[in-house]
Amino acid sequence: MTRMHKTTLLGGAALAVLLPFAASAQTELTLWHMEQPPHRVDRVQMLLDEFNAAHPEIEVSQEPQNWGEVYAKAPAALAAGAGPDMLFAIPDFAPILKGMGALTSVADFVEELDAEHDFIDSTVEAYSYDEGVWAVPLYNMSMNLWYRPSVFEAAGIDVPTTWDDWSAAAKALTADGTYGMGLPANQQLYTDQTVYSVMANGGASEIYNEDGSLRFDNPQTVAAYDFYNGMLEFSPPDAPSWTWGEAEACFASASCGMIMQFSVISTYDTQAEGDAADLGVAAIPSQDGETHNTIAYANAVMLLSRDEGKMEASKTFIRWLLKPENYGRFLNMEPGLFMPVTADGAEADSFWSDPMVEKYRSQIETVIDNSANGMLFGFTSGRVFPAIAAISAQNVLAETLQSVAVKGMDPTEAVADGQARMQDLTE
Repeated sequence: MTRMHKTTLLGGAALAVLLPFAASAQTELTLWHMEQPPHRVDRVQMLLDEFNAAHPEIEVSQEPQNWGEVYAKAPAALAAGAGPDMLFAIPDFAPILKGMGALTSVADFVEELDAEHDFIDSTVEAYSYDEGVWAVPLYNMSMNLWYRPSVFEAAGIDVPTTWDDWSAAAKALTADGTYGMGLPANQQLYTDQTVYSVMANGGASEIYNEDGSLRFDNPQTVAAYDFYNGMLEFSPPDAPSWTWGEAEACFASASCGMIMQFSVISTYDTQAEGDAADLGVAAIPSQDGETHNTIAYANAVMLLSRDEGKMEASKTFIRWLLKPENYGRFLNMEPGLFMPVTADGAEADSFWSDPMVEKYRSQIETVIDNSANGMLFGFTSGRVFPAIAAISAQNVLAETLQSVAVKGMDPTEAVADGQARMQDLTE
């Protein structure tokens, strides 16, 4: 046997021994997220492909879910031992999984990432309670008022800043088969978001008193529901069944003069005129025209695996995703919708160099400015009330609106019933 042949055989034998080890050494991770539109799924897959190629010891796969089912599906899957290793979250979703013991504090990991990227403090605070940090912030979203300047100009109206101005503008734009305002009334998360955005601009942002007791039933909340119900007069008749997509479609087709939405940039650019100069975005009008608030979500990712190797692999993926050269491309899976939660992400070329972001830069800068007054029910004034998760899961804000808009109940009575419902859910 020649030396070369012997070496080849020995190498082959060694490889045969090592190959099974190498194959079994790969850590497979499953990521659940609720970004279902195909272009977002494609962008996530593009990033996963890059990560997997650069980290052959880890294989991350995605399984898109939807918000309508995940509140029940995720706990059931985790209880059955079939849950994901990573799961996107909003602040009022995380307490549900924490309550069933599915979360481990990632305080040390968040501290490490904060030292490198500098998180916006409020995005970490939304997940910081009970002596732990329960998710890693990923991106911000805030609700805005979208309109077309040319439509306002033709109607002779200014951008509304007060509720009276807003109602008058919606009335002026409602004519000839078009509607001044597109508002949902479905018992679903989108309606929770639009209702709370009105409440927050009418002095009703606090659901809880400082001692944790409910204060939903108050005159400011009643006034907000009464105003919202009045604005439905200027919305399409099928609005009670809307979710986010129907509102964007109504605006894209110019059937709605105004809508409240986190962003319409993608649909406006691809399904409507795509004229950046004729896409307006403003802060949501307030009752008195002074401070303008909005609902804002610090979206995050929860690390769920109990396996130490999978947990470390999940952290490796998050570290990679938050690097500025990757992070902007992740945010721009929906340009103008997902805003940075880190200081270096806010300056990243990968964020601002996206062609859609360059085209609509002024609108995106306005969205970022509006988000400065962002808030979320149950997470206001620096306090966190994890019990809000049960209220959010049942969409009680939207349910209360349905009592007014669909059942014809007086707002005072509906809000009182809404607080009783919240009480029942959190006892």
